[in-house]
Amino acid sequence: MKRLLFIIILFFSLSNTQSQNDKVQDSLDNSWLLSGKFTFLGNQSSYSYWTAGGQTSVSGTIKIDYDFNYDKNGWNWDTKLITAYGLNSVGGSKFLKKTDDKLEINSLLGKKFTNNLIGNWSYSSFINFKTQWTKGYRFRKNSEGQEERTELTRFFSPAYLQVGVGLYWKKNKDLWVNMAPFTGRLIMVNRFFTDNLQDNKQYFGVKKGETSRFELGASIRSFFKFELIENVFVSNRISLYSDYLDNPANIDLDYTINTEMKINKYLTTNLIIQFIYDHNSVKRLQVREVMGIGLSLDI
Repeated sequence: MKRLLFIIILFFSLSNTQSQNDKVQDSLDNSWLLSGKFTFLGNQSSYSYWTAGGQTSVSGTIKIDYDFNYDKNGWNWDTKLITAYGLNSVGGSKFLKKTDDKLEINSLLGKKFTNNLIGNWSYSSFINFKTQWTKGYRFRKNSEGQEERTELTRFFSPAYLQVGVGLYWKKNKDLWVNMAPFTGRLIMVNRFFTDNLQDNKQYFGVKKGETSRFELGASIRSFFKFELIENVFVSNRISLYSDYLDNPANIDLDYTINTEMKINKYLTTNLIIQFIYDHNSVKRLQVREVMGIGLSLDI
């Protein structure tokens, strides 16, 4: 009930924010463009004496995307905040399980080439930070059939900080690519996870008893959004990274596809598919899929 009350209060707060949006925009320099979206996705299933079988469940995910874009005199400064958190409750399980957990800030500064013939290209530098909000667990059943969980991650463990310089190609806000052949990456973790590691084991690439790992490599980040059919929008966000100092052939991948179908001004259906490959964490492709109907507000 407390969570439901919080969501209702948040909905009316954001609706009020939306009504005041034009006033805020009028007070800003025309070089700035601020835009964002709040999304709440939910799905639920319930069964009572259902002979075909089934398991009651309810889940909800809150996501906020916000963009700060500056464009003046050949300078582009694009900053994006992405945060999301989701929980799932399944009948018969004593633990809530996460469906999403993300905090990411990406800021990119570009200066266009003086040659007008290459108007879409810029020199660039960027900074990217990402982590999660709460603890993550691995779930399993013990020999007595009882559900247990083991802590795997927590806030700032791991946390990734990348800083790089390179070239930026931007056609518009829905299509851009940034290539940074000189990128430093710092992986930060809590000593809680590394103190008891075996000598030949690592935690997200961090060795026993240490709290960080530095890498130097190359990164490519891109974004592409298009309208598939009327009122159906597909956005693609991809990040690639190769470490020059350790196995450069092992390329880290983070690729998210978000398909959004607008029902009306406020209601949408979202399908989110994410692929992650990180040689330092799990040496296999990680896949996440979330689908639901929900509330979407411009903020």
